[in-house]
Amino acid sequence: MAQQSKTQCIGILTSGGDCPGLNAAIRGVAKAALSKYGIKIIGILDGFRGLAENRTLVLDDYAVSGILTHGGTILGTSRDKPHKMPMGGKIMDMTAVAVQNAKRLGIECLVCLGGGGTQKNALHLWKEGGLNVMTLPKTIDNDVVHTDITFGFDTAMTIATEAIDRLHTTATSHHRMMVCEVMGHNAGWLALGAGIAGGADVILIPEIPYDLAAVAEHLLERRRSGKRFSIIAVAEGALSQEEAVAAAREREKKKEHKQKQRRGKNSPANAVGIVREPMASRLARQIQQLTGIEVRVTSLGHVQRGGIPTPADRLLCSRLGTKAAELLASGNYNVMVGVKGEACVPVPLEKVAGYIKTVSLDHEWIRTARLVGTCLGD
Repeated sequence: MAQQSKTQCIGILTSGGDCPGLNAAIRGVAKAALSKYGIKIIGILDGFRGLAENRTLVLDDYAVSGILTHGGTILGTSRDKPHKMPMGGKIMDMTAVAVQNAKRLGIECLVCLGGGGTQKNALHLWKEGGLNVMTLPKTIDNDVVHTDITFGFDTAMTIATEAIDRLHTTATSHHRMMVCEVMGHNAGWLALGAGIAGGADVILIPEIPYDLAAVAEHLLERRRSGKRFSIIAVAEGALSQEEAVAAAREREKKKEHKQKQRRGKNSPANAVGIVREPMASRLARQIQQLTGIEVRVTSLGHVQRGGIPTPADRLLCSRLGTKAAELLASGNYNVMVGVKGEACVPVPLEKVAGYIKTVSLDHEWIRTARLVGTCLGD
């Protein structure tokens, strides 16, 4: 028998990149909300765009049955922002339309499953549109603040670790160096975790700009000590010390450009960018030039986002989803459901949106990597 709930109807959407565990999280919210509290659930198709375009479906127990182990999302996803949405060849602010659609559907709170961008978009709908929201932290990058872990991270780290494990056999067979590129533009959790778990000899992450000469010397020293192969795990956002300085200057230029636009001053149109060599292949080429040893590259790409979520992610999603239902039933809105130790807790969304959790230089994982002799590029 359903318990009394302060919330009668919710919407739920998935936004940003796809991620293992999205369906498990949808199921967790829906199963508890439907059976325990009798809350009506409206699924929004393809993220915030679906809300703006009024594309929805009613989720019942049958709709979420059997999806626990499925990858992807039954609702579809997109990276569209409600206030900057491409519509008919123009970029339009669809905030008011999205909120109006939600209210017409009787949605009292919109549950948004997503990473950093989704947190900001949800906060925008609440602050600018007056629509109550709740978020669940989803990203394989594990870079959402005020939660110990995000769902999707464990699965992606498992996939990356398995790839590194497999590279070991071919590296040892041919006495090669192997560069394995994993995702992570701004945070190195995935490369660091998989690198340690997979026994990588070099791990390069965005938080530690690397000295190419130091990396090459570490690899040569391994060769001189009789170790005929090496594995280099690198996050796609890792930069050399020189590149980090250049990137900082570029960020300053972009900041000044945006400030000029806000002041209404004329500014040049965006120039066509230079086609850059992929990070992993550039690193491999440089290492091969410095060491004279053959280097091969493997870039895992979107493989890390696909497939069946691990048991740990399924459990995490179920915990987050059911906690979300409890909070909704009590009328607790405008929060992210985060993980703190053994508990799932509500975190004010204002403390989450716009922030990023990076690897601190004194983190236990960093100390562990150094103590087992892993080179971090510095």
